[in-house]
Amino acid sequence: MTTPPTLPFYPQGYLSLATNLGIKDSTLDFTVIYSTVRAAAAGTFTQSLFCGAPVIVGRERLVDGYAQALVINSKNANVATGQRGIERAREITGIVAKELGIAPEDVIPSSTGVIGQQLPIEKFRGSILGHLSGQLRPNELEKAAQAIMTTDTHPKLIAKRVGNAVLAGIAKGAAMIEPDMATMLAFLLTDAAVPGAILRPMLQRAVDASFNMISVDTDTSTSDTVIAMANGLAGEVDLGAFEVALQETCTYLAKEIAGDGEGATKLIEVTVTSARDRQQAKRIAKAIVNSPLVKTAVHGADPNWGRLAMAIGKCHEETDIQPERVRMAFGELCVFSHGEPQDADLKRLTDYLQGKEIRIAIDLGIRDGQATVWGCDLTAEYVRLNAEYTT
Repeated sequence: MTTPPTLPFYPQGYLSLATNLGIKDSTLDFTVIYSTVRAAAAGTFTQSLFCGAPVIVGRERLVDGYAQALVINSKNANVATGQRGIERAREITGIVAKELGIAPEDVIPSSTGVIGQQLPIEKFRGSILGHLSGQLRPNELEKAAQAIMTTDTHPKLIAKRVGNAVLAGIAKGAAMIEPDMATMLAFLLTDAAVPGAILRPMLQRAVDASFNMISVDTDTSTSDTVIAMANGLAGEVDLGAFEVALQETCTYLAKEIAGDGEGATKLIEVTVTSARDRQQAKRIAKAIVNSPLVKTAVHGADPNWGRLAMAIGKCHEETDIQPERVRMAFGELCVFSHGEPQDADLKRLTDYLQGKEIRIAIDLGIRDGQATVWGCDLTAEYVRLNAEYTT
């Protein structure tokens, strides 16, 4: 892996550490992110019926709208592990809380990795007890971003200024991605003073416009979590400007995840306009970006735009879609309009599809609903990675 990017600036009052516990291999697999003061906090979580133990614990602990530390491990998802998995999540957060001198209820756990295996609790005990507080450092979120990776090819992180405050975000995700709340793991840290009652709906709006608009393989994760913490050390900010920055941060991280899908070589952006409403636009866009035939065509730079027609056409419950009103385009190259194929040059289409970012535009000609989603191509490497994931 190449040297990870360095953030240009960091929010005040956050310390972190990243280390290897040996959960699966010798790469970074454990991180703690700690706010020196109790922070307003909000979260969104997977809707999966098989949600992981950390999701169960995290939901409970964010009810009061506060948190002070995040404890995250990769290489093991702590999913489908029964009561013992929940007890281990609580034990790990309890150890961290004792080391930091804070309430266990203010420590939020997250895990990602293989499903159905118990966390090797002895590795956590031996590495955390008596060692944590002395290892925490400011301005090392880059290492935390590496420690939460599984099959990601690179760490995903960003920072923005909002007035005198900073908003930083890290995320991971490469497969099992079709969010129904948030996506994979993402952690947003700010020193702005944003009350929890405002942060919670603000985060949900940002998630709905970003993480809920991506897909790699149509599979909703059992561990999806997005947490935002605001410790207030930089004081108040313009809340409108903060929400814009939050949405931009989430969108950036979401696109990073979509473009880094397992085995992916291209980012696909699908925009549907003139739909009946936003919900219809999203359904059509997701039908396109999730189509294996569309994804493989993009991968092979095959200008077979008939696969777009197929993906729209299979949404047979959308009875108000009429082919003669639909317009389809790759980038600026229109391939279908007014019920007829257009004279798009196949070589220009092929050349366009050779690019790393492919934009597909669909106009349904119904009303004013619109939505943009992001995904990636489907490659042989995706099959190989998931055929060998556990071993």
